Amino acid sequence: MFLLHKVDTTVKKMKSHLANLITIGNLSFGGASIMATINESYNYSVLFIFIAALLDRYDGKVARKYNQESELGKQLDSMSDIISFGVAPALLMYKMVLIQFGAVGMVVTVMYMACGAFRLARFNITESNGFFTGLPITAAGALLTASFFFISTLSTVFYMFLFPILSILMISNFSLKKV
Repeated sequence: MFLLHKVDTTVKKMKSHLANLITIGNLSFGGASIMATINESYNYSVLFIFIAALLDRYDGKVARKYNQESELGKQLDSMSDIISFGVAPALLMYKMVLIQFGAVGMVVTVMYMACGAFRLARFNITESNGFFTGLPITAAGALLTASFFFISTLSTVFYMFLFPILSILMISNFSLKKV
């Protein structure tokens, strides 16, 4: 009887932390992507960002399923997202394409990261209404990362427009229905 109670308590504790563990996985793959980019392992960097996106897709669902939504989880998710979908894709594409534009390439890269951080901060202080305001950073980061596959076919100047466009879309006020 004691052992059964102990197992039941352990399972409940695991469920209460599962969403945050998934979020930490998101952050970990974002960090691994940054390290892969630094080590010029660009294909791994792309893979790690997409794995982070998959984890990001499910952390909120798990939290809602087990009724474990919390302010801590919300903040942790945003911090993970700025790493996985702000810094990681921006650094990857900067190293792949924008580095050749010197200071201007740095400016548009940092602008993308700053707009992503602004978008996440705004999201954290607004009430949930079933809609996103602006392009979610996960979508922007996934689009930026997917553009990696077209580097050989697109002009490098394309990326000088893509970064600012994604930046503006993240901080704009249009609404998207959550799915």
